[in-house]
Amino acid sequence: MADTDYAHEADLEELRDREGFLDKVRYLIRRQPLGAFGLFLVIAIVFMGVFAPFITPHDPVEVSFPDMLLPPSGDFLLGTDQFGRDIFTRLLYGARTALFVGCTAAFVGSSLGLILGVTSAYLGGTFDLIFQRIADVMQSFPLIIMALAIVSIFGPSVVNVIIAITIPFIPDCARVVRSSALALRQMPYIDAARANGFSNARIVLRHIVPNVMAPYLIMITTFVGHAILLEASLSYLGLGVQEPTPAWGLMLQGGAEEYAESAPWLAIWPGVAISLAVFGFNMFGDAVRDMLDPRLRRE
Repeated sequence: MADTDYAHEADLEELRDREGFLDKVRYLIRRQPLGAFGLFLVIAIVFMGVFAPFITPHDPVEVSFPDMLLPPSGDFLLGTDQFGRDIFTRLLYGARTALFVGCTAAFVGSSLGLILGVTSAYLGGTFDLIFQRIADVMQSFPLIIMALAIVSIFGPSVVNVIIAITIPFIPDCARVVRSSALALRQMPYIDAARANGFSNARIVLRHIVPNVMAPYLIMITTFVGHAILLEASLSYLGLGVQEPTPAWGLMLQGGAEEYAESAPWLAIWPGVAISLAVFGFNMFGDAVRDMLDPRLRRE
């Protein structure tokens, strides 16, 4: 085990010493090929979402009844939907919706989980006991069930979807961060900081939070893929993003069943987009976890 750790540390030191960006990319490909492929998919999705207005030739919400249900062609690369809208254009604009919802929910949920997890571990006592029981209750519900309940109460909209996805992420991240913070709380340098009269806020912000950033970053990258899948699921059920906003789950809802035989491209392309996005973020998140978590170091 010691030899494995030494080899991993040597690889990390080698990565730090490299100056060129291409060298770091080659290192990532060699050590984490699936993670590198996932990063490529993430970059491609971000590129499509950001530059959608410059790539797509059509308006994502413009209805054209003469062009309804056209198969893929030169004018419409992936065909059109039941309203004559270009599917390729809506896929690219749908990437914007997926990334906005996914990244926002993952960042906010993980950040709140970081704050609550560190606070719970450092304070302990009654606060920790109450918080852990609340987390137990929240984690007893599947993510999709809790998200459905929240959206049903507040109504379907982009903001409510983000809130519905964010809330279930909080206890998951808080539990992971708390476990790391509990070990740090017993370290000698924390006792030394207390002996020097440092305030609790300074100890937490200067000495504990920086040392739990690795699990925090891992949770963010993992949650983005989950959030994209949840957003697509809610939109498919009619409780997420509403028409005419381009969204992958909404595109599936529009014609997946009714036009499954006459126009299969209506369901194929949004399904492929969702699968690639979730796969990319999950693979990249696993690579980040393997590189930052010492318990999962590879030979």
